[in-house]
Amino acid sequence: MELKQNVIIKIEKDSIAQEIGLEPGDILLAVNGQAVQDVFDYRYLIQDEYVELTIRTINGEEYIAEIEKEENEDIGIIFESGLMDHAKSCKNKCIFCFIDQLPKGMRESLYFKDDDSRLSFLQGNYVTLTNMSEEDINHIIFYHLSPINVSVHTTDLELRKKMLKNPRADKVLEVMKRLANAGIEMNLQVVLCRGINDGAILDKTISDCVAFFPHAKSMSVVPIGLTKYRENLYPMVPFDKQESQKVILQVEKWQKKLKQSIGTSFVFLSDEFYLKAECDLPPCDAYEDFTQYENGVGMLSLLEAEFAQALKKYSLPKQKQNVVSVATGEAAYPLIQKLCNQVMQHCPKWKIYVYAIHNDFFGKEITVSGLLTGQDIVKQLTGKELGSYLLLPENLLRNDTTMLLDDMEIEDIQKVLHIPIKITKNTGKALLCNLLDLEEKK
Repeated sequence: MELKQNVIIKIEKDSIAQEIGLEPGDILLAVNGQAVQDVFDYRYLIQDEYVELTIRTINGEEYIAEIEKEENEDIGIIFESGLMDHAKSCKNKCIFCFIDQLPKGMRESLYFKDDDSRLSFLQGNYVTLTNMSEEDINHIIFYHLSPINVSVHTTDLELRKKMLKNPRADKVLEVMKRLANAGIEMNLQVVLCRGINDGAILDKTISDCVAFFPHAKSMSVVPIGLTKYRENLYPMVPFDKQESQKVILQVEKWQKKLKQSIGTSFVFLSDEFYLKAECDLPPCDAYEDFTQYENGVGMLSLLEAEFAQALKKYSLPKQKQNVVSVATGEAAYPLIQKLCNQVMQHCPKWKIYVYAIHNDFFGKEITVSGLLTGQDIVKQLTGKELGSYLLLPENLLRNDTTMLLDDMEIEDIQKVLHIPIKITKNTGKALLCNLLDLEEKK
């Protein structure tokens, strides 16, 4: 059998791999004579105190490296692919898929649809469970990949098949039951589509999913994101103020009921619903442990609370004079402006300009800062007062690079606008420190 090749790109300093002479460019062919299919195979196989690595050097020579180490001690190898395998693509044709709403001509990697349980465990991606083979399910259970993030969307199984356009989509509750029985924890997601899986359908979905508690830890409900590139796609209507208010009342009713019965609110709404409804955001304690933070749930409430704490913690430069600027998405703009006003009240000689960037690239319904493009930022800030530096949020960058969605680099924006740019993390402390050019304390 042809053994799988896993190319080594880096050897960690002072590691076992460095000690035995492994080098970048070498290929791991097997561990203890077994082919390594992915990163979880690798981690499982190297747990023992004695390990044999079958290596092919960059010169094509093959040998076996014998290693004696502590149990579960890492060897210090970094591979070309983090998964040590190709991510598994999605075979769904979801009526709400954001990737289908991208314009043509963007970089190829943006059009890849993953539905890979390993990425769910490693990176927090959501999976629908419809593209999984029996082997994949057993893989999760065997390696106890927990928690797994599951895109449920609806437990009306006929509707789920229609929404995902996949005849296997009606197996979701069966697979969730198997995972729960194996002790796998799940965080769940519903992308809410107006007039399709909302109302009574959402009530059913929450009721069915909470039955898996405590293995189902939480559920987020987020509104569908609609770009202007929906030609020939399923017709969708965005949530407006009135419909968003209905969703909030519906979910708050569930939260109150579940808090009394199981001790947790379980289901949480993304910040977008409160912004669309023009309602106050819930306080931080309403989000409990912020399990669904990466899904846009509680981000703004936490940011405001952290900012208030940082204002008390740091010595502010009340006599120092400066002019700076901040650009953000339309959704976060009111809060960012509010926080910057607080800074200027404490530091009256410090002027902060806050700019809401309208998303011309994707259309008016897209208001989050994470989907802003360099071209919109440049176009709308050209000729504006920017001061000594411009702050941009970290979440508009892609995959730990300095590149935005439209392939513009931060360096390109700096050159066009003739302004230094600071990238700020999405925490209140980082925002305050970057606004006032303070050294962030640990």
